[in-house]
Amino acid sequence: MSKKKDISDVEELLAHALNIEREAAERYADLADQMDVHNNHEVAELFRKLAAIEAKHIGNVEALGNGRELPHIPPWEYQWDSTESPEAPPNDDAHYLMTPYHALSLALAAERRAAKFFARVAETATQEDVCQMAKQLRDEEEEHVRLVEQWLSRYSKPENGWNDDPDPPSAHE
Repeated sequence: MSKKKDISDVEELLAHALNIEREAAERYADLADQMDVHNNHEVAELFRKLAAIEAKHIGNVEALGNGRELPHIPPWEYQWDSTESPEAPPNDDAHYLMTPYHALSLALAAERRAAKFFARVAETATQEDVCQMAKQLRDEEEEHVRLVEQWLSRYSKPENGWNDDPDPPSAHE
């Protein structure tokens, strides 16, 4: 990953935003497929809903970029803190026995990382239009945080041992 630099214009910011939403949608779809493989259909359906919501966000960002030529940014030049897009939940945090509580906790952390990313861009932007667009994107992500928090409040935190499986899956060689 390259050294962080300021995002120089609105087109570059929107290219980042589009990638963030696309990676989140793809990751949620992948997680849904993984949960289906393990017959965890309730969580699979929740991940599919999250993927559909992210797909709508892709459309929103594309609309913001309508009439603009967005640059292609190589993955190693994205300006976030890790090798993964801020809004993509880490695959390693998924478990085949996870509950809706866990899935929504992953989504909440992802939405918070995305909001933090856009807040950082707004704070460091040297151009007013970049600052304003970053604030708009941050506000949208903060709205998503509140939505996921509301969903999460419907579920109780699972008790210890939720991931105990007397017959865990085995790898075939």
